[in-house]
Amino acid sequence: MGLFGMFKRGKFERRGYELYCAAVEAARDPDLYVQLGVPDTLDGRFDLVGLYAFLLIRRLTDLPAPGPELAQAVFDAMFSDMDVNLREMGVGDLSVGKRVRAMWEAFHGRSAAYQSALAADDVDAMAQAIERNVWRGEAAGDAAAALARLAFAERAHLDGQGLETLGQGTARFLPCRQAIAA
Repeated sequence: MGLFGMFKRGKFERRGYELYCAAVEAARDPDLYVQLGVPDTLDGRFDLVGLYAFLLIRRLTDLPAPGPELAQAVFDAMFSDMDVNLREMGVGDLSVGKRVRAMWEAFHGRSAAYQSALAADDVDAMAQAIERNVWRGEAAGDAAAALARLAFAERAHLDGQGLETLGQGTARFLPCRQAIAA
C-alpha cells in the first residue's frame, strides 16, 4: 500500500481540499516573493504552502469536532496535491512515493519547529526556523523576521475564525503586506 493508500476519502474531503486551496492561494501572494524575497522556486513555494497549511491545520486542531477531522482532511489534500504535482512535472512513478514521503517528513519537521515558536510566543525562534527552512540557511536578513511576524499575524487572524466559517471550507488569510505590518 502506498503512502496515499492510508488516506480514506471521508465526508470532510471536499472541505479539506477547499481549505487547502485557500492556504495555497495565500502562499502565492506575489508580495511574499517580491517584497520578502522568498525564493520563487519549487522549494520556496513548498515551504510557503507548508507554512500556511501548518497555520490552518494548527487552528483546526484546536477547535472542537469536527475541527481535527478537517485538519486531517487539509493534510490529506496537501499531500495528495503534492503527489499529483510531482507526476505532472514528470517525476517517475517509482520515485514519486519516496519524494512525497520526504516532503511529508520535511513538513512535519517544520511544523514542530513552528509550533514550538508559536507556543512560546517567540518571534525570534520563528524567524530562525523560517530562515533555516525557507532560505535553506542562507542569510535572509529582515525578510525572515518579516515572515515570522506574518506567521504570528496569520495565527491571530485564523484564531478569530470559528468552526462555522472553517467548517464550510472557507479560510481567510491576510494579504502579505497587511500581515507583515501587523
